Amino acid sequence: MTFSITVQPAGVSFDVPRDDTILAAAISAGIGLPYGCKDGACGSCKSRLVEGRVIHGAHQSKALSPAEEEDGLILPCCATPQTDCVIEARTVPGAGEYPVLKMPARVSSLQKVAPDVMLMRLQLPANVAFQYHAGQYVEFILRDGSRRSYSMANAPLTPPPTTGDAPPPAGSIELHLRHLPGGKFTDHVFGAMKEREILRVEGPFGSFFLREDSEKPMVLLASGTGFAPIKAIIELMRAKGIQRQVKLYWGCRSRADLYLHEWAEEAAATLPQLQYIPVLSDAKPEDGWTGRTGFVHQAVMADLPDLSGWQVYACGAPVMVESAQRDLVAQCRLPEDEFYADAFTSEADKHGG
Repeated sequence: MTFSITVQPAGVSFDVPRDDTILAAAISAGIGLPYGCKDGACGSCKSRLVEGRVIHGAHQSKALSPAEEEDGLILPCCATPQTDCVIEARTVPGAGEYPVLKMPARVSSLQKVAPDVMLMRLQLPANVAFQYHAGQYVEFILRDGSRRSYSMANAPLTPPPTTGDAPPPAGSIELHLRHLPGGKFTDHVFGAMKEREILRVEGPFGSFFLREDSEKPMVLLASGTGFAPIKAIIELMRAKGIQRQVKLYWGCRSRADLYLHEWAEEAAATLPQLQYIPVLSDAKPEDGWTGRTGFVHQAVMADLPDLSGWQVYACGAPVMVESAQRDLVAQCRLPEDEFYADAFTSEADKHGG
């Protein structure tokens, strides 16, 4: 048995097999619904149920409160339809453009760029043409079936055309992993993992990527390793010669946490339209830091009190993303539909711990 889901205002429809979630079926059908964690923790997929009935699986109240549910809002990532439904959601152009692939990947290099941040490069199979939007993420599939999500930190490279039956050149992806002590996966990454180890990955996922059909100036807003997909977007702009005005704000606790500070400075020096503003929330006098301090989204508010003509791309800790969305819309006139976000939810975040 299947139920039909119609998404307004786009007017697209797809079928959901019994006991499947609306989001899982949308991804399978190549329908671009917004989403982040796929786990009921971030609220990125929140949509309005116009007609029909759904049952929600486990989710966090900060992603969908009982009052919001009473008001007709749903989380497609954990909502199972009980009837045909009509939902109201922003569809994402091109989100279903690239197929989701499951493949082995070889660790080609591990570089500790901060005490708790590892820059990992993965070599993908030579016979797989892995394509993605800058800003999207992959999931590692661990031996017990659990998953861990990390954004690509490099722009996708278009392979040159091949002749005959020769396979396309193998691709590689860069990921930035923060060590969470006691974390099943990152303890291994920072401990026993060696180059050439084989991991299983699946992707691409996510609706966080640059809207190239806009000419608006934009704020790229990152906290911690939320810098990874922001870096991919900057690389994409460089590769495609995108000239839009960009202000990059990167918030971290200490100077050591700005693990690619020199890379960001170099990008700003070579791209005239890019300005880089690092912000430290816990700068110590002994750091000799003379730059900006405080909360990173408040630095944006101080510099850009009127964001009515801008787009904002925010990525990092859920508390930063939520505060930025709330305050930039309410106090800086940012249009609600010009805020694009990917909240980095850890396993502890997902389980409320």
